[in-house]
Amino acid sequence: MQEKEIIKYLTETGALLNGHFQLRSGLHSSRYFQAALVLQHTLIAAKLCAAMAAPWRDMGIETVISPAVGGIVVGQEVGRALGVKAIFAEKDEASNLHLRRGFCLKKGEKVLVAEDVITKGGRVAQTIELVRSYGAIPVGAACMVDRSTGTVDLGVPFKSLLKLNLPTYKPEDCPLCAKKMPIDHPGSK
Repeated sequence: MQEKEIIKYLTETGALLNGHFQLRSGLHSSRYFQAALVLQHTLIAAKLCAAMAAPWRDMGIETVISPAVGGIVVGQEVGRALGVKAIFAEKDEASNLHLRRGFCLKKGEKVLVAEDVITKGGRVAQTIELVRSYGAIPVGAACMVDRSTGTVDLGVPFKSLLKLNLPTYKPEDCPLCAKKMPIDHPGSK
Protein backbone atom coordinates (compact mmCIF):
# COMPACT_ATOMS: atom_id res chain seq x y z
CA MET A 1 0.00 0.00 0.00
CA GLN A 2 1.39 3.39 -1.03
CA GLU A 3 1.71 6.32 1.40
CA LYS A 4 -0.54 8.45 -0.85
CA GLU A 5 -3.36 5.88 -0.53
CA ILE A 6 -2.92 5.66 3.27
CA ILE A 7 -3.04 9.46 3.66
CA LYS A 8 -6.16 9.54 1.47
CA TYR A 9 -7.93 7.05 3.79
CA LEU A 10 -6.89 9.00 6.90
CA THR A 11 -7.98 12.32 5.44
CA GLU A 12 -11.30 11.10 4.02
CA THR A 13 -12.32 9.52 7.33
CA GLY A 14 -11.35 12.59 9.38
CA ALA A 15 -8.66 10.68 11.27
CA LEU A 16 -6.08 13.45 10.73
CA LEU A 17 -7.27 16.41 12.78
CA ASN A 18 -6.09 20.02 13.07
CA GLY A 19 -6.31 22.09 16.26
CA HIS A 20 -4.55 22.24 19.65
CA PHE A 21 -4.16 18.85 21.29
CA GLN A 22 -2.61 17.46 24.45
CA LEU A 23 -1.30 13.99 23.67
CA ARG A 24 -1.27 11.12 26.16
CA SER A 25 2.51 11.65 26.33
CA GLY A 26 1.87 15.13 27.79
CA LEU A 27 3.20 16.86 24.69
CA HIS A 28 1.09 19.32 22.70
CA SER A 29 0.51 19.30 18.93
CA SER A 30 -1.38 21.18 16.22
CA ARG A 31 -2.21 17.90 14.47
CA TYR A 32 -3.68 14.73 15.87
CA PHE A 33 -4.21 11.25 14.49
CA GLN A 34 -7.45 9.77 15.85
CA ALA A 35 -7.16 6.14 14.78
CA ALA A 36 -10.71 5.31 15.86
CA LEU A 37 -12.08 7.53 13.10
CA VAL A 38 -10.44 5.44 10.39
CA LEU A 39 -10.84 2.11 12.21
CA GLN A 40 -14.62 2.49 12.44
CA HIS A 41 -14.66 1.90 8.68
CA THR A 42 -14.21 -1.86 8.79
CA LEU A 43 -13.21 -2.43 5.17
CA ILE A 44 -10.62 0.35 5.29
CA ALA A 45 -9.35 -0.92 8.66
CA ALA A 46 -8.96 -4.41 7.21
CA LYS A 47 -6.94 -3.05 4.25
CA LEU A 48 -4.68 -0.89 6.41
CA CYS A 49 -4.04 -3.62 8.97
CA ALA A 50 -3.40 -6.23 6.28
CA ALA A 51 -0.72 -3.90 4.94
CA MET A 52 0.68 -3.59 8.50
CA ALA A 53 0.79 -7.38 8.80
CA ALA A 54 2.49 -8.03 5.46
CA PRO A 55 6.14 -7.54 6.58
CA TRP A 56 5.62 -9.99 9.45
CA ARG A 57 4.08 -12.89 7.47
CA ASP A 58 7.08 -15.21 7.47
CA MET A 59 8.23 -14.54 11.04
CA GLY A 60 6.43 -17.48 12.68
CA ILE A 61 4.18 -15.22 14.74
CA GLU A 62 1.67 -17.15 16.83
CA THR A 63 -0.12 -14.31 18.63
CA VAL A 64 -0.71 -10.60 18.21
CA ILE A 65 -1.06 -8.58 21.42
CA SER A 66 -2.17 -4.97 21.75
CA PRO A 67 -2.42 -2.53 24.62
CA ALA A 68 -6.07 -1.66 25.30
CA VAL A 69 -7.98 0.35 24.26
CA GLY A 70 -6.55 1.99 21.15
CA GLY A 71 -4.73 -1.04 19.83
CA ILE A 72 -7.52 -3.60 20.14
CA VAL A 73 -9.02 -3.16 16.66
CA VAL A 74 -5.57 -2.91 15.07
CA GLY A 75 -4.43 -6.07 16.87
CA GLN A 76 -7.57 -7.95 15.88
CA GLU A 77 -7.19 -7.02 12.20
CA VAL A 78 -3.43 -7.67 12.11
CA GLY A 79 -4.07 -11.04 13.78
CA ARG A 80 -6.76 -11.82 11.20
CA ALA A 81 -4.41 -10.92 8.35
CA LEU A 82 -1.72 -13.20 9.81
CA GLY A 83 -4.21 -15.97 10.61
CA VAL A 84 -3.27 -16.04 14.32
CA LYS A 85 -4.99 -15.26 17.61
CA ALA A 86 -5.21 -11.68 18.85
CA ILE A 87 -5.29 -10.72 22.53
CA PHE A 88 -4.99 -7.47 24.45
CA ALA A 89 -3.46 -6.21 27.68
CA GLU A 90 -5.38 -4.00 30.10
CA LYS A 91 -4.28 -1.33 32.57
CA ASP A 92 -4.81 -1.68 36.30
CA GLU A 93 -5.36 1.29 38.63
CA ALA A 94 -1.60 1.98 38.68
CA SER A 95 -1.41 1.92 34.84
CA ASN A 96 0.46 -1.40 34.78
CA LEU A 97 -0.52 -3.79 32.01
CA HIS A 98 -1.90 -7.26 32.68
CA LEU A 99 -3.48 -10.12 30.78
CA ARG A 100 -7.05 -10.71 31.91
CA ARG A 101 -10.16 -12.43 30.56
CA GLY A 102 -8.35 -15.77 30.43
CA PHE A 103 -5.68 -14.56 28.00
CA CYS A 104 -2.25 -16.12 28.43
CA LEU A 105 1.05 -16.53 26.65
CA LYS A 106 3.27 -19.61 26.59
CA LYS A 107 7.00 -19.74 27.11
CA GLY A 108 8.68 -19.44 23.71
CA GLU A 109 5.51 -18.25 21.95
CA LYS A 110 6.32 -15.76 19.17
CA VAL A 111 4.35 -12.57 19.66
CA LEU A 112 3.88 -9.40 17.62
CA VAL A 113 2.84 -6.23 19.45
CA ALA A 114 0.38 -4.11 17.45
CA GLU A 115 -0.69 -0.54 18.20
CA ASP A 116 -2.58 2.24 16.47
CA VAL A 117 -0.15 5.14 17.01
CA ILE A 118 3.21 5.59 18.70
CA THR A 119 4.59 8.91 19.90
CA LYS A 120 6.99 7.98 22.71
CA GLY A 121 6.34 4.21 22.70
CA GLY A 122 5.63 3.85 26.42
CA ARG A 123 2.58 1.58 26.15
CA VAL A 124 4.23 -0.61 23.52
CA ALA A 125 7.38 -0.91 25.65
CA GLN A 126 5.18 -1.99 28.60
CA THR A 127 3.47 -4.54 26.39
CA ILE A 128 6.81 -5.94 25.23
CA GLU A 129 7.88 -6.34 28.86
CA LEU A 130 4.58 -8.06 29.65
CA VAL A 131 5.22 -10.53 26.81
CA ARG A 132 8.71 -11.22 28.17
CA SER A 133 7.36 -11.70 31.69
CA TYR A 134 5.49 -14.77 30.40
CA GLY A 135 8.63 -16.14 28.77
CA ALA A 136 7.16 -15.44 25.34
CA ILE A 137 9.27 -13.89 22.57
CA PRO A 138 8.43 -10.39 21.32
CA VAL A 139 9.27 -10.73 17.62
CA GLY A 140 8.59 -7.07 16.94
CA ALA A 141 6.20 -4.16 17.09
CA ALA A 142 3.91 -2.84 14.38
CA CYS A 143 1.90 0.35 14.42
CA MET A 144 -0.37 2.08 11.99
CA VAL A 145 1.14 5.54 12.52
CA ASP A 146 4.59 6.33 13.89
CA ARG A 147 4.74 9.93 15.02
CA SER A 148 7.93 9.46 17.07
CA THR A 149 10.17 11.09 14.43
CA GLY A 150 12.48 8.11 14.71
CA THR A 151 13.23 8.62 18.41
CA VAL A 152 11.69 5.38 19.71
CA ASP A 153 13.89 2.35 20.39
CA LEU A 154 11.74 -0.55 21.58
CA GLY A 155 14.58 -3.08 21.61
CA VAL A 156 12.77 -5.17 18.97
CA PRO A 157 12.22 -4.65 15.23
CA PHE A 158 9.67 -1.87 14.74
CA LYS A 159 7.68 -1.22 11.57
CA SER A 160 4.95 1.29 10.88
CA LEU A 161 2.49 1.63 8.06
CA LEU A 162 3.04 5.39 7.97
CA LYS A 163 5.46 7.86 9.53
CA LEU A 164 3.88 11.21 10.31
CA ASN A 165 6.18 13.99 11.37
CA LEU A 166 3.53 15.94 13.24
CA PRO A 167 4.89 18.79 15.36
CA THR A 168 4.96 18.28 19.12
CA TYR A 169 5.83 20.74 21.86
CA LYS A 170 6.48 20.66 25.56
CA PRO A 171 3.61 22.58 27.19
CA GLU A 172 5.93 25.41 28.24
CA ASP A 173 7.19 25.79 24.63
CA CYS A 174 3.84 25.38 22.87
CA PRO A 175 3.06 28.25 20.45
CA LEU A 176 -0.63 27.33 20.57
CA CYS A 177 -0.67 27.79 24.36
CA ALA A 178 1.11 31.13 23.87
CA LYS A 179 -1.78 32.15 21.57
CA LYS A 180 -4.21 30.96 24.29
CA MET A 181 -5.89 28.52 21.89
CA PRO A 182 -8.26 26.16 23.69
CA ILE A 183 -6.73 22.72 24.14
CA ASP A 184 -8.39 19.42 23.36
CA HIS A 185 -7.55 16.17 25.17
CA PRO A 186 -8.69 13.74 22.47
CA GLY A 187 -7.25 10.47 23.79
CA SER A 188 -10.00 7.87 23.72
CA LYS A 189 -12.93 10.26 24.01
